[in-house]
Amino acid sequence: MAGALRRNGFGLLILIFLIFFIVLPVATVFLWAFAEQWFYPAVLPTRWGFRFWEQLLARPEVWQALLTSVKLSLTVTALSAAICLPAAYAFARMEFPGRSTFMMSFLMANAFPRFALIVAIAVLFLRLELVGTFEGVVIIQFLNTLLLMIWLPTAAFRAIPRETEEAARDVGASPLRVFWHITLPQAFPSIAAALLMTFVWTFYETEGAWLVGAPRIRTMPLLMMSMINNQLVVQYGAVLSVMLWMPSLVAILLARRVIGGDAFAKGLGG
Repeated sequence: MAGALRRNGFGLLILIFLIFFIVLPVATVFLWAFAEQWFYPAVLPTRWGFRFWEQLLARPEVWQALLTSVKLSLTVTALSAAICLPAAYAFARMEFPGRSTFMMSFLMANAFPRFALIVAIAVLFLRLELVGTFEGVVIIQFLNTLLLMIWLPTAAFRAIPRETEEAARDVGASPLRVFWHITLPQAFPSIAAALLMTFVWTFYETEGAWLVGAPRIRTMPLLMMSMINNQLVVQYGAVLSVMLWMPSLVAILLARRVIGGDAFAKGLGG
């Protein structure tokens, strides 16, 4: 009886923690996004409406920033898939000198303070005239995806038994056919999870876009930071936060529909 009470008490504490630190802040942002008036001590907004949505959506820079963020995310995700997935397969299936060193180098690069690393790269990009360009932001954001897009697919490829591939080769299947019909379907949940996370992380990335892209390239996170700093209107930040959240929600829902709940959990290591 005492053990059950302790377990229930611990579960209740976890629930309270999640509500207080996760659910309430998110709910507050949503309330502010649709609140036209909200003054203390009112628990809920005293007047609801879409006035601040209309004001923001009427501004061309909002749509331009959204388009830029989507284009950057799609470009970086496609580039990561084209470069990192073959590299991940090579790390998983081939033996070559320095393989472990290369794998650890991706981890060490992410262990280094990211802001200082991006500053150093920005200095190099300045000499190469890549600062303030779409290409420069793509490169800096692509570098941030290397660990995720190589480590997760590499683990997925390694988890596939070689015996299944060798059996297919024994009955006459070509290497390409084996990869396309046996290896790739088994690794697909992890690859899809990596691609999804790459898209979402790129969409929210701010440091590289700010240091390398400013002032010509402005993404949604940078626009939100600018509006919050320059215009003390809580609703603007809340509306932009909801707009930033929506593409991620759509991506996750599509992924769950295409991949399936169980496979998606396995792809994330569940």
